[in-house]
Amino acid sequence: MFKWRAIWRDLKETRGYIAFAAIMFIAGIFIGGSNPAFRSFLDAQLTGLQQLVETVDQAENRTFAMITVIFLNNAIKSIFIIFLGAFLGVIPILFLIINGMVIGYLLDRVAETPDAMPVFELIVKGLLPHGIIEIPAIIIACAYGMRFGILIVRALGSLLFARDKLSDSGDRLVSFMVRVVPVIIMLTAGLLLASIIESTFTGWLLSL
Repeated sequence: MFKWRAIWRDLKETRGYIAFAAIMFIAGIFIGGSNPAFRSFLDAQLTGLQQLVETVDQAENRTFAMITVIFLNNAIKSIFIIFLGAFLGVIPILFLIINGMVIGYLLDRVAETPDAMPVFELIVKGLLPHGIIEIPAIIIACAYGMRFGILIVRALGSLLFARDKLSDSGDRLVSFMVRVVPVIIMLTAGLLLASIIESTFTGWLLSL
């Protein structure tokens, strides 16, 4: 289960879903940054994030609290999004698009604010240090969620129309459940590292 070669082979088998997930995330960034129709919805998303920041600010050890909040928020969502993919893979797609939209909208708001940090500098200092780990981890989690959804669809199809292939569909689902465990552990470790970077190094860069 935890052999690197097997994990890498499984990731290669998922590469089509990963590519599609990345496209959905990038599409979300463009939609959020260019479509004012979603402004009120995205403002509500940013309000939710601001409430998390306010919770962290009230903690005695702000850095530890920030690491904990960011890590748990991302890790729990990423694990859930894999298994919520059972609903035909729709929820991981929506999750990617919405998260991309939030980033695109935030960057657009910064660009429109005269005294704000330049967008390129914000991306380099505020997004890339932790985002280079966090964003791929979320994309991979959503890719596995979509893959899980397709496996469920195939299993249902076998149940309804091709019972002779039902056993094969069941074996594929069992295999997926086994092989996704080391992927979840890797993603969780990556998200923990990203939360530490975001709570320390990213904050330091933004303060310069």
